[in-house]
Amino acid sequence: IFGDGSGRATALLRSPTVIIAAVGLWGMNVYFFKLFNIDYVYILTLDLVKERETNLKDGIGGDSPERERGGPIGKRHNNTSSDDDVTAGKLVAFSLSLLLLLHISTVIWIEVLQGSTIGATFAFYTAAIVGIALPLSSTAWIRSSVGICLHRALELVNPRCFCFSSGMPRAVPFVDVFFADAMCSLSKVFFDWGMLWHLALHYPNPVPIDLEYIVIPSIAASIPYLIRARQCLVMHSIGKMKNDPRRYQHMLNAVKYSTSLWPLLVSAYQKTVDSESSKQKAETLLIVLFVINSTYSLAWDVIMDWGMMQNPQNFTPECAGAPAIGAPTGTKQQTCAKAVLRPKLRYGALASIAILICDTVLRYSWLLRFYEKRIFPSPDVYILSSQLFESLRRALWNLLRVEWESIKQKKAAGKDAAEAEQQSLDATEAEQQSFLPTPSIKMQHRIIASSK
Repeated sequence: IFGDGSGRATALLRSPTVIIAAVGLWGMNVYFFKLFNIDYVYILTLDLVKERETNLKDGIGGDSPERERGGPIGKRHNNTSSDDDVTAGKLVAFSLSLLLLLHISTVIWIEVLQGSTIGATFAFYTAAIVGIALPLSSTAWIRSSVGICLHRALELVNPRCFCFSSGMPRAVPFVDVFFADAMCSLSKVFFDWGMLWHLALHYPNPVPIDLEYIVIPSIAASIPYLIRARQCLVMHSIGKMKNDPRRYQHMLNAVKYSTSLWPLLVSAYQKTVDSESSKQKAETLLIVLFVINSTYSLAWDVIMDWGMMQNPQNFTPECAGAPAIGAPTGTKQQTCAKAVLRPKLRYGALASIAILICDTVLRYSWLLRFYEKRIFPSPDVYILSSQLFESLRRALWNLLRVEWESIKQKKAAGKDAAEAEQQSLDATEAEQQSFLPTPSIKMQHRIIASSK
């Protein structure tokens, strides 16, 4: 894979390599979630459980509880374990086995059978599918996990609003938001898949270098961003119907994903022009779009997705040793990191800052394009490295995103409990008032006169 551009070192093998890396990095996420006692399953599926409970109350019904909770992935963390549980060790071992399978299938198909790279790529996918489909008890968790991923993928294209009927659209659950965000980090994988199928359709003839050659993969690469932007628009419509004052945030989020589409369009256009002046103008525009997208996305990561730096007025007093603005007298001062980021840091201040720095650096990893020829032996290695960097950034992003969602869910649960208690008190008071005799009009006048 990391070769000189000949033989197996082709673009067609990038997508399976990045997918394998993503599986292993998700194993890293699961390890840290368990290490810090974060029930990621409960956090991801809470919206689905609430939606199903609401549907059952309304008599609508829905998926089975096991299906909505996600099968074995949906089991709450407890002291017991089973063969179907998804663990960090299983995910890492599975990713390593896939990497070995990719190497063996490629060597056999290309060097032994003298086949093409397209055939080697399809041979790997076929071998992986057959291996997973075999009814072995040791791979039951893989089949269940793949089924869950396919189910969630179908939910991404499932319309949550109906054009010919009135009523409130179905809200997008957090697990689908999380899943779509993960797909956005695999946008270049979708590009490679589009190119693979385009090459396969022309096989064994060479693919003509025309507009269709770059348009089809570019459309495939834009699919995750379009799905995520559509989710934001659905949530904005729901917020508008509920008169939510913060519904504008969903529109700003949709704009953020649209800034990821413009570089795809300009990059596709750049490959269709011949003159050097036009290519240079497109390159300049592409750099500007990269800067806008990276800066916008980084700010959204920190402020909205991680809930950090939402109160910058506390920064100077806290770091100077003064009490926080609005903090009660005599309270213990927070550390500077907690004042700048947020009061609750499940992973600790040092780890949270390290993740923030890594996310910042990896958001601007596209700057390596200026040093591509100095650092990387071939364009294929550069593109593959950039995809692996994005997979790593997404894995780090997952840690703080799930942590912040857990904090929001606990806060919302406390608010719901307080409202339920107040409603119970109001109902009790109303019930008690119903047993008291209503005073007559004359009695009311006497009470008013005596009070005067």
